[in-house]
Amino acid sequence: MRAVIAEDLFLLRDGLTRLLEAHGMQVTAAVDNGTAFLAAVTADKPDVAIVDVRLPPTFTDEGLKAALAARREVPGLPVLVLSQYVEQIYARELLASGTGGIGYLLKDRVLDGAQFADAVRRVAGGGTAMDPEVIARLVDRSSADGALATLSPREREVLGLMAEGRSNAAIAQRLFITERAVAKHTASIFLRLDLQPSDDDNRRVLAVLAFLGR
Repeated sequence: MRAVIAEDLFLLRDGLTRLLEAHGMQVTAAVDNGTAFLAAVTADKPDVAIVDVRLPPTFTDEGLKAALAARREVPGLPVLVLSQYVEQIYARELLASGTGGIGYLLKDRVLDGAQFADAVRRVAGGGTAMDPEVIARLVDRSSADGALATLSPREREVLGLMAEGRSNAAIAQRLFITERAVAKHTASIFLRLDLQPSDDDNRRVLAVLAFLGR
């Protein structure tokens, strides 16, 4: 698996590179700004891009803007945002920018290298890896309407855990219910969101995107 990293802090950039390489991934480029990131993604066509939100020169939202530009250049590019901040406007735009895996993790809540590597692989494979705090910030529950409003509280709970990238078994353990019950809730979610039968992983991603405001 090939990855491109955009992170302005040298120690963190180097640490991410070493971590991914220790888990069998190849880092084709590790850069410190959005321009270099976009150039690397366009040239290398990586399996996944990992990008910080705030990059030079203004340290506001250059990373997310670069990720959006990268997805325009490489449609479906899996993107994992790794940041200390939740930038709601551009994060929503990134989620709605097309197919492909998506993740948004908060730096100070990533506490295990193996779990982070698993999240990178999940996003590269077309799945999702969303921090619960990010989900809480992005979802405006007071404005829910349409199909999402028809979901039961339990179904919204299941969908929120799906957004984190959890498997049915992990959701069952978290909610103290059976995997069969999770599968039933998941099927109901797909039906209510009018997601036609297809590859289950793809439907899970589409459901998550709907949940996050696509």
